[in-house]
Amino acid sequence: MVEFFTQYSWIIWVVLILLFVIVEVATVEFTFLMLVIGSIAGLLTGLFGGPFWLAVIVAAIVSVLLLFTVRPPLLRALKRGGDPTPSNIEALLGLRGTVVVPLLDRVDGPALGQVKLTNGETWTARLLAPTGENTIDTGATVVVTAIEGSTAVVVPAERTTS
Repeated sequence: MVEFFTQYSWIIWVVLILLFVIVEVATVEFTFLMLVIGSIAGLLTGLFGGPFWLAVIVAAIVSVLLLFTVRPPLLRALKRGGDPTPSNIEALLGLRGTVVVPLLDRVDGPALGQVKLTNGETWTARLLAPTGENTIDTGATVVVTAIEGSTAVVVPAERTTS
């Protein structure tokens, strides 16, 4: 059995390297990249005549050192390029808008109307909770506080500034 590992250890290392590369391509978090480099170090140790147990130790030491020294800066560099601008629902929260279809108090449900937001989109809107006001007329300024499905939940702009 020891003879098998000695003679064919390079095949084991190549299989491990390929496996780690495939997993790294799928995850892109640099953990398996460090294991690939450690496995290459183990492969080279074996190719230069080192016993299999030494190759395993070298691979483990190189992988652990890389995980703790090289991986953190790589992750920071990867995340630094992200766009901090909010998008989707987060971009709509806090936007001001103008009422284009009055938010009328209805007996059978919430006060629904339409607002045109400052980004140019027109949304169905409803008032957030009872405000003491029965209607918000056309032209009034509102602020988006939440999005529920395809409805913007709004409050009158005056309430948000006080």
